Amino acid sequence: MTKAKLIKLIIASVLAIAALFVPYEALGFVGDTALNPLEIRVIAIFVMAALFWILQPFPIWSTSMFVIVLMILTLSNSALIPFRVEGVEPLQFKAIMATFANPIIMLFLGGFFLASAACKYNMDKNLARVLLKPFGKDPKWVLLGLMIITAVFSMFMSNTATAAMMLAILGPVLKLFDENDRGKAAFALAIPLGANIGGMGTPIGTPPNAIALGALQSSGFNISFGQWMEFGVPYVIIMMVLAWLLLLKLYPIKMKEMNLDIEGAEGFDKSPRAIIVYITFAVCVILWVTGSKVHGLNDNVIAMIPMAVFALTGVITKKDLNEMSWDVLWLVAGGFALGLGLQQTGLAKDLINAIPFNTWSPVVLMVGCGFICLFMANFMSHTSTASLLVPIFIVVAVSCKDNLAPLGGVTSLMVAVAFASSLGMCLPISTPPNALAHATGYTDTRGMAITGIVMGIGGLVLSWVMMFGLSKVNFFEAPAEVAAAPAAVTAPAPAAPVYAKPAEVAAPAETIAEPAADSAAVAIPADSAAKVVVDSTAK
Repeated sequence: MTKAKLIKLIIASVLAIAALFVPYEALGFVGDTALNPLEIRVIAIFVMAALFWILQPFPIWSTSMFVIVLMILTLSNSALIPFRVEGVEPLQFKAIMATFANPIIMLFLGGFFLASAACKYNMDKNLARVLLKPFGKDPKWVLLGLMIITAVFSMFMSNTATAAMMLAILGPVLKLFDENDRGKAAFALAIPLGANIGGMGTPIGTPPNAIALGALQSSGFNISFGQWMEFGVPYVIIMMVLAWLLLLKLYPIKMKEMNLDIEGAEGFDKSPRAIIVYITFAVCVILWVTGSKVHGLNDNVIAMIPMAVFALTGVITKKDLNEMSWDVLWLVAGGFALGLGLQQTGLAKDLINAIPFNTWSPVVLMVGCGFICLFMANFMSHTSTASLLVPIFIVVAVSCKDNLAPLGGVTSLMVAVAFASSLGMCLPISTPPNALAHATGYTDTRGMAITGIVMGIGGLVLSWVMMFGLSKVNFFEAPAEVAAAPAAVTAPAPAAPVYAKPAEVAAPAETIAEPAADSAAVAIPADSAAKVVVDSTAK
């Protein structure tokens, strides 16, 4: 460990330990909102995780794994004896461990299988060749074509993997530009913009989407894959047009004509295994888009189809499996576990009750949450940002659902938060696609900052306008039984030992009762999302 990382580790550890000794009573946590020892420990773990994710003395995925282990050792019914507290209901260690098998993680793993198979049989490059052909040889339209294709791939693949693939394709093209042609920067920036924006179009496109979706599911608000795309894809289209116009304005292209030759895209592979990949990919997309009301399959279940098919047919081998982004899945699981701790200990409820959110304007809530997410996402992983903030904002949203009704309710706020978490892209460190583009040497920090700030703020405003418009047509209207579930969040605690918290405060009763029984139960932690590095190293 370097000296700089050691200093970061010491700072984060000292502040996390200090959180255990803060006089919370003096801060207003008294009476029904008095914090019990487990809640205080969750605060300390939250502080530690936040600082570790921001300062990164360790890889961020390892922080997530440490969070899970630490929670089991200090908060669960299988905790070390010195950490057990009489009169306080501990977390179930099985529920904490279940975060590794959360349905949302299965959704991402299925996406990894599809992406790996597509790359292995050059499906991605050949699709790029076919899709670019209609854009001709005019550099301006080729630029738009590259952005669109990058965005489409990013909807189903990791942002980082998509950016790496597209930049590899673009490499020879960038060498065609004259040395003083600023169009090079436009093409280099088009890839990270397309990757970052495109991922917001589907639930599996970027970890913040998955985290927000998991939080909504665990609170009783369900959005299908197809429903997400109904508003996600139009949002992406508008953002892509704005990004394209911005790049043309900032970086005028002098070249009049260009040819885009893609190495390795000589034609679609017609081998039996390649055909299996094409058919499986198409089937999964169709099933996701049509929704469970048509065929009865849950989105998470659909993601497991390619896993089984590719494994049995040899499309994905043991080597391919080992090369997948498992670090991203561990990162996501840590965020889910943190959300579980915030919810089931009652800490999230107490924090919310201590702040009069119900008196706040829904516009202030929406704008405030959005800017907080955007600011943090520019300086840390998009996944880490969502992992930290979604567990808090979902409780805020549920407790203020009546206040938020004019803007689309709980779902509207969480979708806006997910989008905001993916809009941080003004620095090379903001997201791996930015770093990859910066590494080409054709971009400059100033141009990236201007582009990122404009697209970030513009994206926020667009998300608010879109959510408001959708609320007017009752797009996010929840079923009666779903709307009733969150009520438990604000229910008064029954008489009990001084520190006891009613279990139902954490989430809908059926979600808590059997943590491992079904997908809903496992999804509890989700309210907490890579190259889902993706943002971790991925998005």
